[in-house]
Amino acid sequence: MKLSGVGMRYGSRVILRNVCLEIVPGTVTLLVGPNGAGKSTLLRIMAGLTRPSAGTVETTFERPSPGRGAGIGYLGHATFIYPGLSALENLAFWSGLHGLDAGKKTLTAALARVGLARYAAERAGGFSRGMAQRLNLARVLLLEPDLLLLDEPGTGLDQGSLTMLRQEISLARTRGAGVVWISHDVTADATQADRIVALADRGVAFDGAPADYAPATGRTGTDRTEADAARADDTPGRPA
Repeated sequence: MKLSGVGMRYGSRVILRNVCLEIVPGTVTLLVGPNGAGKSTLLRIMAGLTRPSAGTVETTFERPSPGRGAGIGYLGHATFIYPGLSALENLAFWSGLHGLDAGKKTLTAALARVGLARYAAERAGGFSRGMAQRLNLARVLLLEPDLLLLDEPGTGLDQGSLTMLRQEISLARTRGAGVVWISHDVTADATQADRIVALADRGVAFDGAPADYAPATGRTGTDRTEADAARADDTPGRPA
C-alpha cells in the first residue's frame, strides 16, 4: 500500500497533512504519536473506511477471489461482534460474508488460537471486553489478509492474551502480510516492529527503525481516549 500526500480535515480542523507512507509485505509498522495525532483516522483511511480530503491511497495486492480471504483486515475500537450470536456463529457469519468456505473445524480452530474454543457456543453478548476483543481478533485473523490494520488490539487483554497477540502478529509477518499496528504499550511492542512511524503536528514526524526512535516527552503513543472524529464506540460488555 502506498499513501501519497494524504490529508484529512473535518470542517476547519486539519487532522492530517501531506502523509506519505509505503507499507510493504512481511513487515510490522508501529504507528505512534500523542492523543489526537490522527492515528486512528489514518488507519481508517488505509482500511478504506474514511475517504481522505487530499492525496491518494494505492493498493498493490490483487482483489481477493472467493474463498481466498481479504485483501485488508481491519480491527478498530468497535468489535463488530453480534451479541445475540454465539462466538462460533459470529465467525461463521463473517467468514461467509468474505466468501470463505470455513467449516466448523476451521472456525473452532480460529477460536482456539485466541483461547475461546471452550466458549464457542456462548452468546457473545455475555463476553467481557477482553473476550470480545479476542473474538474480534479471531474474526480478522481468520481472513488471513494481505494487509493487517490493528488499532490498539491489546485493549482489554490480560498478559497471556497480549503474548498471544504478539505471536499472531509475528505469524502474520512470517506469512508475508504487511501489518500496521497502533499500540497502547509502545515500549513493550517496539521490539516486535520493523519500523516506527510517529505522527505529530498533523504529519509524519519520524519514520525509521525502532532503535533510532527517541520519543519526545508525552509522545509515546497511547490512544485509549483519542478524540478522533472517526472513532467508533466500543461494543458494551462486562468488564474484563
